[in-house]
Amino acid sequence: MTEPEAPGTAGRVWRGFTGSVAAGFALLAAVVLVVALATDGAAGTAVVVWHVLGAVVALALQVVMVDRERGPAAGLAGAGVIGIAGVVLWTCWWA
Repeated sequence: MTEPEAPGTAGRVWRGFTGSVAAGFALLAAVVLVVALATDGAAGTAVVVWHVLGAVVALALQVVMVDRERGPAAGLAGAGVIGIAGVVLWTCWWA
């Protein structure tokens, strides 16, 4: 067996960027959940569910695909992480 090729600089930067987005999104979801619990659901159940669900999916994509794969599969999974975070932020915060 041969070792997989080490990612180049662009791959490491992309992986780091998408990992930061996934981690920040998970932190935001935790804050939204805590605020919703502390204020008897003032944030709304749907907002909390979408944040938590989006964060779980984004973290799963990051850990399973972006961090472990190479090439186009990792790139597309990273775009998925950013896309999920973007859609949830757009629909829950700016729309």
